[in-house]
Amino acid sequence: MKIGPYQLENKLILAPMAGISDLPFRSLCKQQGAGLAVSEMVASNPALRDHKRTLLKADHKDEMGLRSVQILGTHPEQMADAARYNAERGAQIIDINMGCPAKKVCSVAAGSALLRDEALVKKILEAVVNAVDIPVTLKIRTGWDSHNRNAVDIAKIAENSGIAALTLHGRTRACKFNGQAEYETIKAVKQAVNIPIIANGDIDSAQKASYVLDTTGADAIMIGRAAQGNPWIFSQIDHFLKTGKQLDKPSTSDIHNTLLIHLEQLYNFYGDLSGVRIARKHIGWYFKHFDTISVETRYQLNQAITPTRQLALINSAFNHLH
Repeated sequence: MKIGPYQLENKLILAPMAGISDLPFRSLCKQQGAGLAVSEMVASNPALRDHKRTLLKADHKDEMGLRSVQILGTHPEQMADAARYNAERGAQIIDINMGCPAKKVCSVAAGSALLRDEALVKKILEAVVNAVDIPVTLKIRTGWDSHNRNAVDIAKIAENSGIAALTLHGRTRACKFNGQAEYETIKAVKQAVNIPIIANGDIDSAQKASYVLDTTGADAIMIGRAAQGNPWIFSQIDHFLKTGKQLDKPSTSDIHNTLLIHLEQLYNFYGDLSGVRIARKHIGWYFKHFDTISVETRYQLNQAITPTRQLALINSAFNHLH
């Protein structure tokens, strides 16, 4: 799998997820076998550029592997400027978000709302591609709703605009994350264009990854929700695709140690107060591996406000599990 001049180590990509795909999580998933990890979306509005949260989203300091930054917006000139700005800050790939179904994004005609305006899509893609000397990728959905699936048309516009690779989440904007992913639509897009196609949607196991690659003919797969609290999914899929054999599931000790590493990275990256708060959702995802964590422990973890307290509760919970 290549994106422009860059050869990926494998066919596995971590999805850009708002509030999740920060530097600590991207780094962890890369260590566990992701060939590429895309940043959470960064607004193209220059007024937000120096906001602390925006700067953290595009922070690539000491990040291993390729650095891909996703940008979001509706104005071609702003998007082009945002691409240049992030390239100057170290991005090696610019990804354009035209797939986010969130109401607050679509209400300003950004994200997947752009799929309703193919002329504007063309202007944005051409502006961004012409603004930078690095590869530009695009993430879309199959269309606006079940009556307006235009992924094939958008893919052709993307190819003609110089987009280096296209990620397709196999749902319409109206579907959000409900229902089943439309792998037939991804297959149709793959057959319609010559640029690399990355399949996204409902890939939650090694067998499902193999099935999606075989069914769609996609060049790579992108994994989002299934990696939450489960960064091992990348090594599991990679091993299965290469050998046809299953890796063992992570042990309780593996999960414990990985969670501790993740938490320390969050504290260092965000600071103690914000790090503890952001860690809560990740802890909840890691704990989904177990059905014996008490309600009281979960409650106390959500009330913890210092790293020391949060870590003590984590260690106590795992001591009981062991």
